[in-house]
Amino acid sequence: MKNKNISDLAQTLSQVKSEAEMLDFLKGLLTLGELEEIARRLQIVKLLKEGVSQREIAERLKVGIATVTRGSKEIKQGRFKNI
Repeated sequence: MKNKNISDLAQTLSQVKSEAEMLDFLKGLLTLGELEEIARRLQIVKLLKEGVSQREIAERLKVGIATVTRGSKEIKQGRFKNI
């Protein structure tokens, strides 16, 4: 990503030292809805990596199948190796 603002965000996130500090940072930066959406997307990735079917994930998390498919495509592109 070449966007300077995104690069700055990534650098700032990498400097957070604790879970409590990160949670405080995220609550200050994001709305509750945005924070919940990001958390839901993380759960999608984790469930996909556990082998749960896309349809089951969509039903469990009450998201569209397209959202789950997007997570699956990102995994296939090599993202989320550390999750």
